[in-house]
Amino acid sequence: MQSRIDKLIAAVGDRNAVFISGYPNIYYYSGFSSEDAWLIISADRRILITDSRYFVQAAQQAPDFDIVKYEDGWEKIFKAVPEKDIYIEENVMTYGFYQELKKKSGDKRFHGAQSVIDAPRRNKDKDELKIIAEAEEIASRAFLYMLERMHPGQTEREIALELEMYMKQQGASRLSFETIAASGVRGAMPHGVASDKTVEKGELLTLDFGCVYKGYCSDMTRTVVFGSPDAKQREIYDIVLKAQTAALDGIYKGISCSAADLLAREIIKDAGYEKNFGHALGHSVGIEIHEKPVFSPKSKDTLEEGNVLSVEPGIYIEGWGGVRIEDLIAVIDGKIVDLSTASKTMIQL
Repeated sequence: MQSRIDKLIAAVGDRNAVFISGYPNIYYYSGFSSEDAWLIISADRRILITDSRYFVQAAQQAPDFDIVKYEDGWEKIFKAVPEKDIYIEENVMTYGFYQELKKKSGDKRFHGAQSVIDAPRRNKDKDELKIIAEAEEIASRAFLYMLERMHPGQTEREIALELEMYMKQQGASRLSFETIAASGVRGAMPHGVASDKTVEKGELLTLDFGCVYKGYCSDMTRTVVFGSPDAKQREIYDIVLKAQTAALDGIYKGISCSAADLLAREIIKDAGYEKNFGHALGHSVGIEIHEKPVFSPKSKDTLEEGNVLSVEPGIYIEGWGGVRIEDLIAVIDGKIVDLSTASKTMIQL
């Protein structure tokens, strides 16, 4: 935690303080795993504000922080902070809460600094990378587990539920996001969360899922076919797999994120399906399921040491269905490491 805080203070200046109100940064800078808290961090003070329900937990998880009672009131809390300039997460704090702080903080001046506060989270350290790899391995095992159990006649919701239960049995604390299980024509919806639709023989099923393990997310997608694939299903699957393989083979530390996106997008474009791949190639994953940088045509970022991103090209055809294949990659010691171990060959169930 100290190295993270040192980077933060170096960015805002040692005569200023930072007020953190969003869970991801509360967890990142303190280790406290509850949303019912706030942090005030400066060069010489670490304050965690919460209520009596969490005093024991806060003391255990954030031993380097002074635990302050929320019931003391903001006036008293801010009187103990001599810094006049306070940097905040302007994308997290509500307008009403901002007005309350301004009223109760005396002569403090608040400045938006969301990108500065978030920035250290882009480059994961060795411990973070290890945890994310473990979270992704849980997801990979869950997919293999489901291959032995999925069959036509089940609903998408039944499949998603069994998948989710397995990940929790393997140590996951919760889901990274609501599981996507889109079969048949519903596969044309990139974010088609599990429904009561029954999966039929001859249909494709796209599963996009992940879990939170020790505070960090995993994310992967596989598409399977129930029965033998027809010519169209095999064509689309092969194009998406070729696009993803080209991206995984071509991405390297230092590549521009827009160029990485183009590696896959050009293959889908050349196959005639440019209009059927509307989303970015991938996004960063960490404490949150969507972080920065992203692999997208408009990105100005480059791939750096410690970045963890998804690589997930897809083709979606309204009235027909869709295919998406997704792995998580990490930049570790200058090399690209694929954290997703489940097979990507077209699987027939």
